[in-house]
Amino acid sequence: MFGKPPAPGEAIRITPDDGSKGVRPGRKLSVRVTDGRLESVTVVKSQDARDTPVPGRISADGRRWVPEDGRLSLAAKYTVDAVALDGHGRRSARHATFTTHVPKERFIGYVAPEDRSVVGTGMIVSLEFNREITDRAAVERAVSVTAKPAVDVRPHWFGKDRLDFRPEHYWKPGTEVTVALRLRDVEGAPGVYGLQHRTVSFTVGRSQVLVVDAARKTMEVRRDGELVATVPITAGAPKTTTYNGRMVVTEMLDVTRMNSRTVGFGGEYDIPDVPHAMRLTYSGTFLHGNYWAGDDVFGRTNVSHGCIGLRDVKGGGADTPAGWFFDRSLVGDVVEVVGSKDRTVAPDNGLGGWNMSWKRWKAGSALG
Repeated sequence: MFGKPPAPGEAIRITPDDGSKGVRPGRKLSVRVTDGRLESVTVVKSQDARDTPVPGRISADGRRWVPEDGRLSLAAKYTVDAVALDGHGRRSARHATFTTHVPKERFIGYVAPEDRSVVGTGMIVSLEFNREITDRAAVERAVSVTAKPAVDVRPHWFGKDRLDFRPEHYWKPGTEVTVALRLRDVEGAPGVYGLQHRTVSFTVGRSQVLVVDAARKTMEVRRDGELVATVPITAGAPKTTTYNGRMVVTEMLDVTRMNSRTVGFGGEYDIPDVPHAMRLTYSGTFLHGNYWAGDDVFGRTNVSHGCIGLRDVKGGGADTPAGWFFDRSLVGDVVEVVGSKDRTVAPDNGLGGWNMSWKRWKAGSALG
């Protein structure tokens, strides 16, 4: 009449069910009892050949246990052991296991700058994703950039595969910046989940800002606000002018090859050993040593295909203007070009985000 009493352990209900496979991340993990109270619950997650306890808590009435993080990890095995006391003080136990969905497609974000690097005050944190991101809000929520001393740092999306962060003004020297990626199991696009759970940190070094005047053919080097040197340069020729605007050093190469065909020109040049090269844009603008132009060019004539050239020697000389400047530069230093008969560099061409107003930059967040 009253039904069969539950067998030992049956009064403990575990969700997802014991033996479940391919559990989707939207499902919730819980342990509950219909009678009595839970005495203990132990949950272990096995993932990437490592076992990790899953923290959680039992409700005040003892009827329910829930994890602190309600989201299940993907590609993991969960083991649940629960012990309960029924209304008559009898102890029962339940053991259950289940596995979660293993996604076929993953995405990762490549972070600039490098971990534990020292950078210039114009460094913009940039994440390049290997897959298009359609749920930009979910991904943005999973990334944080914090600074010490604290400063307001905001994100801006460029298309569906790049997310940059910067403060309103250049970083202050000595600032310590931490980039936390909590992308693992975040669904960035339908069926495509993040893979990373890592932290990148870097330190902002001294301030160095360069002002390249293409009309006067000079470059002023300012260190911590003080004028250190004025260097003669050669910028873009009248038909191949240099971009105006603020650019950031993103890469420093002792020597590199420059081939005009790789940047949209014909076969005008192919120089296999360009010394002291610092990349300013993704489209191929560099500030570099130039050994093939005569000494009378620098400070007098603009002859380049858009780059900024400093006097140098073949093989790169330490005591030349290019060598002197290269040895005193950092990735993240700012190069501002004025006086050129060209447009302002696009904000996504290299780390050109400093050319956007703060209002426009903030408007590029997916979270509003």
